[in-house]
Amino acid sequence: MIPYGRQSINQGDINAVVSALKGDFLTTGPLVEEFELALEKVVGAPTVVVSSGTAALHCAYAAIGIEPGDEVITPPITFIATQATAALMGAKIVFADVQSNTANIDPKAVEAAITPRTKAIVSVDYAGHPADIDELRAIADKHGIYLIEDAAHSIGSTYRGQPVGSLADITTFSFFSTKNLTTAEGGAVSSLKPELLKKARRFSRQGLIRDSLEFKIPDQGAWHQEVHDFGLNYRLPDILCALGISQLERLVEFKTRRTEIFEQYSRALCDRNSLVIPHQKDYVNPTWHLYPIRVPAEMRKFIFT
Repeated sequence: MIPYGRQSINQGDINAVVSALKGDFLTTGPLVEEFELALEKVVGAPTVVVSSGTAALHCAYAAIGIEPGDEVITPPITFIATQATAALMGAKIVFADVQSNTANIDPKAVEAAITPRTKAIVSVDYAGHPADIDELRAIADKHGIYLIEDAAHSIGSTYRGQPVGSLADITTFSFFSTKNLTTAEGGAVSSLKPELLKKARRFSRQGLIRDSLEFKIPDQGAWHQEVHDFGLNYRLPDILCALGISQLERLVEFKTRRTEIFEQYSRALCDRNSLVIPHQKDYVNPTWHLYPIRVPAEMRKFIFT
């Protein structure tokens, strides 16, 4: 059986985790902020780390204020978390078809799906190839709605020279064990819009407010904290942040190796007329996560087995 994925863990990763285990913090400590700052340098926007890619999506939807009856446009080709976390908040999921060459959401299909109830467009960077953000951005701005980029597959990728993470209103990442870098379980939210990131962070920390300037009940002791809007415990512990910091230092190495593998597959399969192999647009530089191959429907089960 060929495994779906195999993580790359080296001695540096192991040493980083052991060092964290021997430190004063197992959970929310200084390595959380260190990992967030290291991610910001890669994705081009301030970042909040969370416990999974699913948690990141939930925080993103909370940040934009999804309410029952809102519509969220997503592609049908993605993991269920893209839709489930919005549906749990009462959103109606509206599917827009994908482009045949990239399997990313088609801006023309998105435009056709817009209604007065649309709250957000969610693009998914399938296999690591960034979606057509410029076209999606134009649609979002035209209709006054949010653009979310589900970049679970694409950390380290660039679109027209700009890093994924700095392009949409809010971007989500996954660091699951099969992803381009891993914290075992983990994820992140990035945004250049401070208010959105503040809301995402607060939701991921159970809605707790510790800033006295925001208190509704003033003049309490130093122990006082408040919750104005509910959140959940989506914190990423120091131990996993230690692994993430170490893995992030190897992202260029990972990207190079994944590109080599992508090119090897492409050379080997390019003359097989019965197969459709991945396409790369000339204005993106992907960190490839998958090498999806389209095969005739009648051959799927045979090829899989």
